[in-house]
Amino acid sequence: MTEAYPLHWPEGKPRTARRERARFDTTHEIAQLALMDELRRMGATHPVLSTDIPVRGDGLPYARHRAPDDPGVAVYFMYKGNQVCFACDRWDRVRDNIQAVRKTIEALRGIARWGTGDMVEAAFKGFEALPAPGKAVSAVWWRVLGVSESATKNEIIAAYREKAKTSHPDVAGGSDSAMAELNNARAEGLRVASR
Repeated sequence: MTEAYPLHWPEGKPRTARRERARFDTTHEIAQLALMDELRRMGATHPVLSTDIPVRGDGLPYARHRAPDDPGVAVYFMYKGNQVCFACDRWDRVRDNIQAVRKTIEALRGIARWGTGDMVEAAFKGFEALPAPGKAVSAVWWRVLGVSESATKNEIIAAYREKAKTSHPDVAGGSDSAMAELNNARAEGLRVASR
């Protein structure tokens, strides 16, 4: 997964050149809480909402922070064993882009409820998060983490935490690409260990 701040826009997704004002009637906090609720209802796990608004320890934005220059949002989460990302920067306010992602997920949940769930699975294939730039799609997860192929969930998590101490971009020697590779390895390892 990725960090909530600063904005981690998905690699390869084009940006909107000219943004519009949306007609959503919401606040940042309400939009964010409603988005997390939609993700929970859908069965998504490990959600991270990434924006250019600094967040408090509880994951909510600081109340008095000025509107960022970049209103884009990207929500990363795990869905049926795959890392998925929905991103939006069509609107000129962060809260409206969050609301747009929430509405999209709500619509996909509706499709699943109405009996055409195979369409939802096909739609989600287009939102699978891409690997970090310059990294192989199928990096061997257990080598990245330094564990055996038969590692338990606890071993995977412990190895991830240890490696994150040196891979995180906020520490000397760390980088976004190293952390992305480590995150991908953890997600794949946990998926395999869950079988």
